Amino acid sequence: MGKLTCMRLPYLLVASSLLIAACSSDEIDSDEQARRAYLALDKSVGKSINLGFVGFNMASSANITPQMGAGDKAGTLTISGQVDQGASANKEMRLDVGMVGYDDGDVKYNDNGDTVHIVFDTSTDLTMQPYLDLKLMNIPTGTLTGSLTSNANMTGVYKLSGDIKGTLTLNLMISGTLMPGTGTGTTVDRVVGTTHVTGTATNSDGGMYNVDVTL
Repeated sequence: MGKLTCMRLPYLLVASSLLIAACSSDEIDSDEQARRAYLALDKSVGKSINLGFVGFNMASSANITPQMGAGDKAGTLTISGQVDQGASANKEMRLDVGMVGYDDGDVKYNDNGDTVHIVFDTSTDLTMQPYLDLKLMNIPTGTLTGSLTSNANMTGVYKLSGDIKGTLTLNLMISGTLMPGTGTGTTVDRVVGTTHVTGTATNSDGGMYNVDVTL
């Protein structure tokens, strides 16, 4: 019996060492990857909504002039699509979200100041881009509701490169308050600090992050 115990001991030590090494690995699970990916994309959500309002206020026909913004560090964000026309106090914006090398730089993901750096791209085909739908009720001082999702074909994903690779799919609901715009004529803007965004961000590994932010 003593010999059997001595023969098995090295095996147990090796197995324990492997377990400790695995537990101390720097690898992160897919849910944490989804969280970090969304945090790197978070600023673009507010930018996308704001560009939609710029296009809406400038529109002279159903098709808005594409509105372009920039990442904090590099790349572009382009909002294009259609808006309702006419005298109704209720309007809808049906918008596509395009990104080329969009990069907000290093983004903190914990209280220790650790950062993640991700660059985002979307398809150049408008029909395969993320879809931003906004409903404006009782313009100019009513409410804003809407969503930012993949399109009907589920192809509107954000492509990730940098610290995390793969794709990210958003399924977000948006609600907030409207106010008169500062431009000439009848314009409208969202009230900053009242736009509530909830939903999920899912990465290509199946990881999910529950989003709950106010813009």
